[in-house]
Amino acid sequence: MRNPFVTNGYAGKQYFCDRKEETEIMQNLLLNENNIALISPRRLGKTDLIYHVFDNKEIKKNYHCFVVDIYATKNLSDFVNLLGKAVVDELRPKGKPVWKKFLDILSSLRSEITFDNNGNPVWGVGFGTLENPSITLDEIFEYFNKADKPCLVAIDEFQQITKYSDQTIEATLRTYVQQCTNAHFIFSGSQRHLMNGIFTSPSRPFYQSVTIINLHPLDLKVYTDFAAKKFEENGKHLERNVVSDIYERFSGVTSYMHRILNILFSRTENGGTCTVSMVDEAIEFIMKLSSDTYEALLYQMPDKQEDVFLAIAREGEAREVTGNKFLKRHKLPSASSVSSAIKGLLDRDFITYDKGVYSPYDKFFALWLKYKGII
Repeated sequence: MRNPFVTNGYAGKQYFCDRKEETEIMQNLLLNENNIALISPRRLGKTDLIYHVFDNKEIKKNYHCFVVDIYATKNLSDFVNLLGKAVVDELRPKGKPVWKKFLDILSSLRSEITFDNNGNPVWGVGFGTLENPSITLDEIFEYFNKADKPCLVAIDEFQQITKYSDQTIEATLRTYVQQCTNAHFIFSGSQRHLMNGIFTSPSRPFYQSVTIINLHPLDLKVYTDFAAKKFEENGKHLERNVVSDIYERFSGVTSYMHRILNILFSRTENGGTCTVSMVDEAIEFIMKLSSDTYEALLYQMPDKQEDVFLAIAREGEAREVTGNKFLKRHKLPSASSVSSAIKGLLDRDFITYDKGVYSPYDKFFALWLKYKGII
């Protein structure tokens, strides 16, 4: 019996909850040659939504679909490296005539592409080894334009490009996207303030070049129906208030709810019923498993960042963090010190910022701080 609350990526339509409206909108936009910016906090399921959209029969049949996560990139070279690898990995199972077209265009890296025992290409380029990323990027977009099918390209965590030292990267990519008539793009991102800056600022190259879709938490009733149905399909039962309890605690963030329900499902016997009394035990189990990781993360934080992080975690949702009230309440030294710490915490994804509110990025981390009595 497979646990229906999958915690490690898209597993198919049967394990995907709702998003019917968003799926239909995105599919229609892409099929009608539009580009999309998909914006949501992390862990709400935007990457799974992209794979779900690409799982559409018409799209799978008529398009090449590429997904690249650039969260770990630091510069254009890293970006191009991961984009090229995503193309090779997607084309490899489709046969030599398909992937050979890409390799024939990719002359700048011909010596870096190796082949496995079956004669299929393997992207052998390591991070930091691209000598001429601009040339390779040009070749990749040339392929997109000449591919045997139109291409759909999803670039996940797209706001990462704002952290590159190359200040021309937005203009460069905008030019390529604008001139690429055989491909359309989904730019997805989790840091709303950075994504909005890219796509809604009149002074930025991507201004008015996409349709923006903001992803929100799933409806409580819809998610409750989904969870209850998955229990019933597998000969188990679920009290509906279990879902509402988890939903309230974790603000409807899909990833956290799925992880807890994954544990609850595994702990519910066949024919048995999952009750709300089991929720605290499941969360405590996660806290124990994660304890070493969170201790290390907290230890590695500079002292000033740790002080500000703990202050934000105490409040859950912190506003006006450089104001006198916040500083006095948490015994912080100065507004400038807090501003510096905030920047570091945002860069390292320890906190998020949205509509004037700072909050811990990892809700389990914040819970662990309470569990250990640190806040």
